[in-house]
Order: sequence, then structure tokens, then C-alpha cells
Amino acid sequence: MPTLDDDHTGTRIKEQRRLARLTQREFADRIPYSYSYLTQVECGARPATSDFVAACAHALQVDVTVLTGQPYVTELQRDRLAELIRPIREALDLYDLGANPELRTRPANELISEADRLCSEVRATHLRNAARALPGAIAELTHTAWSEPSTKLWQALASTYRTAHDITVKLGYYDLSAVALDRMAWAAERASDPCLGAVRQYMRALVYFREGEYTIGQRLVASGHDIVGQAEETREALAVAGQLHLGASVISARAEDETAVDRHITEASGIAKRIGDASDVHWLSFGPANVAMHRMSAAVEMRQYDDAMKQARKLHLPASIATSRRAHFLIDRARTEVETGHTDKALEHLMMARRAAPEQTRYHPGARETIRSLVHLSRRTPDTLNHMAAWIGL
Repeated sequence: MPTLDDDHTGTRIKEQRRLARLTQREFADRIPYSYSYLTQVECGARPATSDFVAACAHALQVDVTVLTGQPYVTELQRDRLAELIRPIREALDLYDLGANPELRTRPANELISEADRLCSEVRATHLRNAARALPGAIAELTHTAWSEPSTKLWQALASTYRTAHDITVKLGYYDLSAVALDRMAWAAERASDPCLGAVRQYMRALVYFREGEYTIGQRLVASGHDIVGQAEETREALAVAGQLHLGASVISARAEDETAVDRHITEASGIAKRIGDASDVHWLSFGPANVAMHRMSAAVEMRQYDDAMKQARKLHLPASIATSRRAHFLIDRARTEVETGHTDKALEHLMMARRAAPEQTRYHPGARETIRSLVHLSRRTPDTLNHMAAWIGL
């Protein structure tokens, strides 16, 4: 049976709390969680859920990654994923250097298709494949957009920056993901594309959601609505507006504003009924299924686990749903199963997430914390859990 090492989120919270010269009771008074909950997380008896970590990071005024230990460098090096980050970082720094006459590039139409293909690879959770191909695509598109500027080329370049954000977030390089979003805004402005600009605001809002700054996240969502409101009311614009409402629903859930959650879910549901499945629009996965998943996620974020479990059991995800969204749902469900005392089911759903999206699951802090919690709770650790614990480096 694997033993619980001392390098986990709970111990890092304890370390930062002590650096801030706070007792457990003093710190518990600063976060919306009980003293008992805090003590259990610090000793590893309960998982450090994403909302709890965000609350602690906000109270301690540190980045979430200080508490989660991301990126998980040892595992990334073992999987040879860490070596793919530097070329992405360098490619993101080419944006204002203009054309590169020494670079051989593919035709513009092929590069535009390549940007779309990379988005598809990320949604399929083929992170390694996308990360390998991304720096070259960014370099070629940067050169071509400067040499033969067109709306479609700037849009494609913005799309590759968005892919850089998606990859780096999933691997825990949040500083680099912020750079990628800045580059996305830069390219979207040159494309004069309000929908892309609004998508960027949605993704920025999720950054603040993760860090526990919910007021800023809500303001960014509102800004996104203002931007997309400048576009004609097309299917694309409606899908982006709907996704902004979904982002606002989980941010509102973290802020414990149930009225706002209901309002945003209702708005998103109304749009989904109008346009149906729009998962092809900016690879947002927007549609009725995604609305249902966000309704369940909001219940999880509000710690309404019994309600979340009822919703999860009724959800039947269509085969067409993006693998990345499917894996995220399975990890959320595993957390809910743990919180409602169904540890066997929690492990089952983590295994399903691993089979569907191994790279995403391995580096997802929620999955790792849930696995750690299952090890702590198990009197006799089954082989499957042993393997999962070893797989994440426990």
C-alpha cells in the first residue's frame, strides 16, 4: 500500500499558513471553511478541493500553484512533456518580430487548417501531439500573418495562441498560459474579431476563478458579453454568449451566489435550446450537454454534493462530447462520490477519466487530490488504487 508522503497540498497550505504566522484557528476564521475541515486537509485526511485551495490562496495572498505544487515537474520530465514547454515559450515571443525571411512556410490555407487541427488535438486530449506541433505552427503563422495579413490568418494565429493557453494550463504552467492569452488578444484585435476577443475574456475569467478572485472573474465575463454584443447575432456569437454564461455560473457558485447561478444557467439553457449543439464553434463544446454538466459543476462548487450526485446520475453524455470535457466531468463526479461516501465509485470514475484522457487526468490537481484522499480512506488499498497512486507519483 502506498504511504502518504509529506509533499502534498495540505502540507503546503500548512507551510504557507505558518509563514503568515497564523494558527489554524486564526486561518480558519479567514476562509469560508471550518477549523475541522482545515485540520483534516492539512494532515491529508481530506482532499484539498479546488475551491478550498482557491480560498486559501486568496487568504494567504499567494498563487494557487504555490499550494498545489504545479507544474508537477518530476512526472512531466518522466513523460518527456517538460521539454516541450520551452519551444512553446519561445514561439510565443515571436509575435512582434515581423516576418522571418529565413523561414520556409506552408501555404496559408494549410496553416489555417493546422490551427484548427491543433484545437481538435487538445479537445481529444492528445496534449503531447499538439505541444510538439504547436511552436512550428505559431512561427509559420506569425511570419505569414505579417507577410500577407488577412482576417483569416490573424484568426488562425489567435487560435494557436489559445491552444498554447489550453496546453500550458493543463500541464500546470499558469504563468505561460497568461502570456498566451495576452498574445491571443493581440491577434484577435488585428483580426477585428469580437467573438475571439470575447472567448479570450471568458478564458481570462477562468484564470481568476482558479485563483479565487471571483469579482474580477465576473467583471471579465461582463466584458466578454459587451465585446460579443458588438457582433451580429449569429450562431457563433450566440454560442460564445452562452459559454460566457456557463463560465459565470461556476464563478457565481464559488462566490456562493445561488441566484446568479440560476440566472446564468437559465440564460445558457435558453441559448442552447435556440441553436442546439454548437460544439464546433471555437471548440467551446457549447450545447445542451455542456449546460447540464455546468449545472452539476455549479452544485459541486457550492458543495451541494447530494444534488450534484443526483444530477450526475441523470447525465448521459453524447458520444460527440469532447474528450477533454468528458474527462473533466468524470473527475468532478469522482470528487462528488468521495464526498458522498461512495469511494469505490469514485475510483471507478477516476479510472474512466484515465482511460479517456490519461495526460489530462495525470496532471489534473483535482484528480490527484481525490486519489490521495482515497488512499487515506482505504483500510486495504486495492491493486487498482495502488496503481493509480503510483501513476501520479504518490
